[in-house]
Amino acid sequence: MPDLLQVVSAPRRRAILRLLWDRERSAGEVHSALGDVTFGAVSQHLGVLAGAGLVDRRADGRRRLYRARKAALGPLRAWLEAMWADALHELKLRAELEEARRGPRPRNRRGKR
Repeated sequence: MPDLLQVVSAPRRRAILRLLWDRERSAGEVHSALGDVTFGAVSQHLGVLAGAGLVDRRADGRRRLYRARKAALGPLRAWLEAMWADALHELKLRAELEEARRGPRPRNRRGKR
């Protein structure tokens, strides 16, 4: 079983978990809610979360529906819930996602950004 802290350390996976926290959603709904990520990337992240036992997956015709398994997070559950309750978390998450998308900023000749 993967290390849970490593699984939830990815900002995108935390965002997906947050979307699945209080209600079941399809992979398409998750993709639409995130907006700036490909469906393939959402699918891969959902696979990692399911493989770690952090989300339940069930078939509904051709769709797959996902829901967070809160109890599976153990002590990380309280940490995630506290982080999501913080209004500044949204800003932090967006900044982390933007930085991950862009990569490190190039340095100028004097070693400053």
